[in-house]
Amino acid sequence: MTNNETNLLHTMLSDMKEQSSLYKPTSFWIEASKIIIDDLKKNGVNNFRSLNSSRSMFSPVYAYPEYLNNKDMFKKTKDALFNVTTDVKSNIKFDMLLSGYLQAFADYRVLQASNKNYSPYTDKVSESLIGNPIEQYNFDGRDFSRSFLNYLLGLNFMKQHVDTSNIKTVMEIGGGFGTLGEILLSDERNECFYINADIPPVSFVSSYYLKEVFGSKSIADYGDLKDKSILNIDGLKNIYKAINICSWQVPKLQGHIDLFVNFISFQEMEPEVVQNYCNHITKLKPKYILLRNILEGKKKQDTNTPYGVSEPILGNDYDDFLPEYKLLATDSSIFGFKTEDNFHSQLRLYARY
Repeated sequence: MTNNETNLLHTMLSDMKEQSSLYKPTSFWIEASKIIIDDLKKNGVNNFRSLNSSRSMFSPVYAYPEYLNNKDMFKKTKDALFNVTTDVKSNIKFDMLLSGYLQAFADYRVLQASNKNYSPYTDKVSESLIGNPIEQYNFDGRDFSRSFLNYLLGLNFMKQHVDTSNIKTVMEIGGGFGTLGEILLSDERNECFYINADIPPVSFVSSYYLKEVFGSKSIADYGDLKDKSILNIDGLKNIYKAINICSWQVPKLQGHIDLFVNFISFQEMEPEVVQNYCNHITKLKPKYILLRNILEGKKKQDTNTPYGVSEPILGNDYDDFLPEYKLLATDSSIFGFKTEDNFHSQLRLYARY
């Protein structure tokens, strides 16, 4: 990493130590953050999407992890499969399964079938190569990762139930490496302003990513905003396309947003932390809230599950966290995802009463 990048990450991590526990990593992320930081320092932020730590924590993939690391290790299995079937395409199909292509293409088909041609427009967007991803699929001349398709499906799910054409200011907590921001900002027809809040080192990575995609002057990072006592949303809109802030800056936001989004990261936090964030989000009065959460809750932390939570957040817990909102729709089979071990990665759409 450059000296400026190293200094920014150091500043973020140092400032986080002085914050309330409500804005620090909880049990799931304490150890994960250490691993990601070590990986970034050794390999550089410019390669973050090829790192094992990123792919397992905030840059998800469809493929079997072992397949991405070493395709040759499956040669014996492929040879054995070929010897017991008359299907000459068996190895092609097997590769498509291991590589995640089959699942990615299935998601892409849902995306195409469900698209509605109004804002936020997503019919032209294609993912960048920033961060050197080792898994990306090209369909009809456009590039997609799992993160990219997850968010696109979430937006299309929302479009099935409400009119999204007037959504112009979108906020997210725990936005990974900035995928939703890339989708919203890539098409000028959307006229969107994007806010992402996260803990370092992920907030550091998302700032890097969006600055590389859209230019450093268009995106504000922690270094640009850390000394401001108030973050006025309308004022920031006039200067930037998006801002990346740290978790403890969320209370400084003033103004209104149209949509709040959280995909997956709330389920990796403890209930009191999520409740605190929901309180702050409610003050910004978004018309809609779009969540993705494991319906049954994240696994508890134990000796076999180091990346677990102390108290899982269930899907229905959000009804209590958001008393000023009504649940409009849920989905875990079309736009969401049902896991192999029967957990439901469920989309939940709320509207303000």
